[in-house]
Amino acid sequence: MHSIFASWVIILGLLGACASRRAEARAFFVFGDSLVDNGNNDYLATTARADSYPYGIDYPTHRPTGRFSNGLNIPDIISEQLGSEPTLPYLSPQLTGQNLLVGANFASAGIGILNDTGIQFLNIIRIYKQLEYFEQYQTRVAALVGPEQTQRLVNQALVLITLGGNDFVNNYYLVPFSARSRQFSLPDYVVYLISEYRKVLARLYELGARRVLVTGTGPLGCVPAELAQHSRAGECSVELERAASLFNPQLVQMINGLNSQIGSDVFVAANAYEMHMDFIADPQAYGFVTSKIACCGQGPYNGIGLCTVVSNLCPNRDLYAFWDPFHPSEKANRIIAQQILTGSNKYMNPMNLSTILALDSRT
Repeated sequence: MHSIFASWVIILGLLGACASRRAEARAFFVFGDSLVDNGNNDYLATTARADSYPYGIDYPTHRPTGRFSNGLNIPDIISEQLGSEPTLPYLSPQLTGQNLLVGANFASAGIGILNDTGIQFLNIIRIYKQLEYFEQYQTRVAALVGPEQTQRLVNQALVLITLGGNDFVNNYYLVPFSARSRQFSLPDYVVYLISEYRKVLARLYELGARRVLVTGTGPLGCVPAELAQHSRAGECSVELERAASLFNPQLVQMINGLNSQIGSDVFVAANAYEMHMDFIADPQAYGFVTSKIACCGQGPYNGIGLCTVVSNLCPNRDLYAFWDPFHPSEKANRIIAQQILTGSNKYMNPMNLSTILALDSRT
């Protein structure tokens, strides 16, 4: 009898420890496009969705969740690193009560920095709408735990924002002689994008974000979708690579400027280009058989159209750097997330996520 009582005390103690650890676990907020969307678009009337087989084939449930991945995406893996549950999509009916305290994912596939990016996808949550939802979220949490604790939760949270790729792929280069390409030369378009992105980040700061990971664009010209359209022998599309090479350094410059204006390292630049280029340039070194052919798709490089039930599908997703014509596989996402966590200044500026977590645990 005594030992049963003792074990109950231990169990209750462990439960208490788990609960307090959950209270200490920082909230996580995600903004951006399909690289980080974990299901919002499933609740919207849009063609930009990943709600059918074989999406989610390697997810724990083996079912599609709205993530543009065979399994986990980068926010899921960051949540794992934080010791938290994955954040729920903001539009999910399950995002109520205690679940709100874990954070929320506001991202929506197809969106960009600009409001006219992704118009062909109809109902998607454009970035200022995502920020509006973030405000609404804070009102909902304040009703639960009060305004002071809500502010503390938001100020202490980790934020991830991934934007920019669609402003090239689904806007400037979407069709020949697109409206934006007639309005701007590429260098001028990049300057315009960066100035608009600065306003988004400044608004995020106004809304209480104090630790924000900002990813640059990956190698836009090297994804299977672009190889299928522009590549003769597997070389990356020169024009899209030029776009990425102009955008990324200016993004870092802009972030440095914002941080010095604020007087603190609120924004941290993640060099997604270099993170991807490692395994695109030398896939074998990372255990991939190819970084050019998508696991799921059709046509050259499996890069044409969408990944659907009738597409070619590789049997082992871990051997492919790209899951579909645009999105990395879970294995590639894990490599990227590891660099976010522990990468050197080549990848993370001014510091990586493990440094942020160590710093913030002291304050």
